Amino acid sequence: MGAYCHVNQTPRTERSSPRAIARSDAEYPALLAAVPDAPAELHVRGGLEAADALAVAIVGSRHATPYGEEVAERLAADLAARGVTVVSGLARGIDTAAHRGALRVGGRTLAVLGSGLDVIYPRENRALAAAIALSGAVVSQFPPSTPPLAYHFPLRNRVLAGLALAVVVVEAAERSGALITAALAGELGREVMAVPGRVTSPASRGCHRLLRDGAVLVESWEDVVGALAEPWRRMVAAAPAVAAPAAAGAGTRALGAERAPELDRVLRAMGEEPLDVDAVSGRAGLPTGQAAALLLALELDGRVRQLAGARFVRAVGA
Repeated sequence: MGAYCHVNQTPRTERSSPRAIARSDAEYPALLAAVPDAPAELHVRGGLEAADALAVAIVGSRHATPYGEEVAERLAADLAARGVTVVSGLARGIDTAAHRGALRVGGRTLAVLGSGLDVIYPRENRALAAAIALSGAVVSQFPPSTPPLAYHFPLRNRVLAGLALAVVVVEAAERSGALITAALAGELGREVMAVPGRVTSPASRGCHRLLRDGAVLVESWEDVVGALAEPWRRMVAAAPAVAAPAAAGAGTRALGAERAPELDRVLRAMGEEPLDVDAVSGRAGLPTGQAAALLLALELDGRVRQLAGARFVRAVGA
């Protein structure tokens, strides 16, 4: 275990600026460093911490069903609430639900990109990426300005699998990229797990194939933790005696009390008219990345709603 826990915690004052971390640096994640052909350099926005060695990846379809998104968010929240870092790829669907679940309970999550840190894909997840950088990290092996080209994502998936002790596939069609991540995880000696779905759902055929091939069946966070090797199981924090009701206020609490004036500025800038992040940024007089993070925190608390096209409105009564 000790070999995987030497990652230094990045001072919060440095987290807003992207930086490059060489494989020889102490901050480079040791789990990933042990992978053959690991990237020589990682570009990071946010902070990598020693606790991130206890990490589980949650991945799945970009075209997730409501069932899949609900399971992914609940599983991520349950794991993150117990000190497990949730790793995913910031894609639409299951990835987005997993990141949101971890953020909702004030946990840590890492997003691994198939593009440069300054090219968030999909574009509507800019607010999500900004929030992740505040309480976790956005990571890429690609230099700034790199576009999200198709052949980048299998490379991204190898890094994603390398950062985690296990990969859980929540929903995957027969040709899903999540199955590539699962195959890479198996090659790296990581645990491969899958959530069963409806037998009539095409979105679950890939998961059922993984289960037939010997993947660990996952119905809850206990299944995930129970499949990890010792001493990782002992590192998982004990479940709280009483769960917090819907993690009320988790989004804004994660930002800290000093951000309250900025949150008020964002709320005052909004109304019933849908606004994108850039419009909110201009009205509130805040940098775009900061406005995006504040919007997501407010959304997690139910004070702002996100509409189609990454537009935001103030929730009724907020």
